[in-house]
Amino acid sequence: MSDVTELGYLRIGVSDLAAWRTFAADLIGLQAHDDTETGALYLRCDSWHHRIVLEEDGSDDLLAVGLRVAGREEFRALQENLHTHQIPFEVADAKAAYSRRVLEMLYLKDPSGNPLEIFHGPQIDTHIPFHPGRGMFGKFVTGDAGLGHTMLVAQDLNATYEFYKHLGMRGGIEYKVPLPDRTLELLFMHCNSRDHTLAFGFPAKGKINHLMMEVSTLDDVYLTYELVKKAGVDIAILPGKHANDQMLSFYCISPSGFQLEIGWGARPATHQSEYYTGDTYGHEFTPAGMPS
Repeated sequence: MSDVTELGYLRIGVSDLAAWRTFAADLIGLQAHDDTETGALYLRCDSWHHRIVLEEDGSDDLLAVGLRVAGREEFRALQENLHTHQIPFEVADAKAAYSRRVLEMLYLKDPSGNPLEIFHGPQIDTHIPFHPGRGMFGKFVTGDAGLGHTMLVAQDLNATYEFYKHLGMRGGIEYKVPLPDRTLELLFMHCNSRDHTLAFGFPAKGKINHLMMEVSTLDDVYLTYELVKKAGVDIAILPGKHANDQMLSFYCISPSGFQLEIGWGARPATHQSEYYTGDTYGHEFTPAGMPS
């Protein structure tokens, strides 16, 4: 098998590392890793060396989505599968793989040009207990469900589905939302117990619409909500409950302009197709979060 097993990490280009450090550690509760290079910041939410890398390049956009496969054999099988389906890719050299703290890695892009890095063998630092940047009632939910989920831009949902199917992911259209001039369709893809790992359909200023991180207690959702409001961070979507994963969450605007969703209580993937016409309740868009 060559299937992707989780969203392992994100690489984000940013224009203000200092603002991000404050936002990520003091407000969201992530740990700024001591093992940080000049012009970059590693962020932890569990025992991995990092789950997010911020690189100060001024782009304020996605640099790569890191998708994991189980091991060496799966990494080789994936390359054969990509060759078979004529999907171009490039295997990274040892230096590049080490810079990501993984054993092996390859580069490729999806049909919309979103940059992907598929890897195996992440560095796990069990000797360094995760220490949140500020107090938390619980913890971030990762494990075999991965970092969380992310919504990326897509020009063609059918082509996007076919591409990620070749990476071993499942999914389909889960929302058909009636709008005055059209029906908005949203595509969700999953690869583990999390309801979805990747999503597509909403617009974004760059390549990424939002990143979702799950916490283990409802208290941490509302603590984060209060902290970001008091800090003057724009709320993009008010608290509410999604219909598909049944997660209670809110969205705020990160220092790079894309949204960060903090959620709790999601059900696991059902592995069955169904669709919805709206959320269970709440999730009103504010002016800062209105799709453009």
